[in-house]
Amino acid sequence: MKNYPIHERLLVGSLLAMAAGGLDAYTYLEHGEVFAGLQTGNFILLGIHLTKDDLSRSLHYLVPIVAFALGTILIRILQQRFEKNESLKNRQLFVLGWEILLIWLTALVAPVVPDMLASAMVSLAAAAQLQEFRKLKGGPFTSLMMTGNLRTLAESYWNALSGGNRGALKKGNDTLAIVVAFVFGAALTGNLVERFGERTVLVSSVFLLIAAVITFQDQRKQIITK
Repeated sequence: MKNYPIHERLLVGSLLAMAAGGLDAYTYLEHGEVFAGLQTGNFILLGIHLTKDDLSRSLHYLVPIVAFALGTILIRILQQRFEKNESLKNRQLFVLGWEILLIWLTALVAPVVPDMLASAMVSLAAAAQLQEFRKLKGGPFTSLMMTGNLRTLAESYWNALSGGNRGALKKGNDTLAIVVAFVFGAALTGNLVERFGERTVLVSSVFLLIAAVITFQDQRKQIITK
């Protein structure tokens, strides 16, 4: 069995998917029916409201789109700095910490700031996750958008059924786990939002914190064994 980096393994990928599902459910339910990570949905809603000459509502969807783009650029700058400086370590931990910080700040300020600002902060976190965590067991991966995962799931299971491909079956099972994790994160957040309101975003930070602890322990273990 190939020993993949800890951040490419199924457990961490599932935790990231749970967090992502929770973030999208949170901004949709608590901050004006926008999506933190699913920017395709925001583009669709933006287009619909532009045709209605509803500029104020259109801005509501444009803000997380711009924030997501900015979040991607910020993490790309970080990645370039790590690539140029070999003394810098633990990039995944840094990104997870950045996400958690943004989520905690959102929980703190969301009750007193406009919905657009709160959703923008969560979109920054979602963008960081998508930009940094892009592989699962060496293959392409996204924890934020399930359309590609659904396609992979269907293709993998068909290849397994039609050709007896055990590798495809394993890939299908892994992808199914990611989809289920995403739905679980969204369902849990949706269930808790009526009780905890804007603080419900902290649920996603718990998943990310667990992923960070797992990553830290693995990296520490590697240092000890060297």
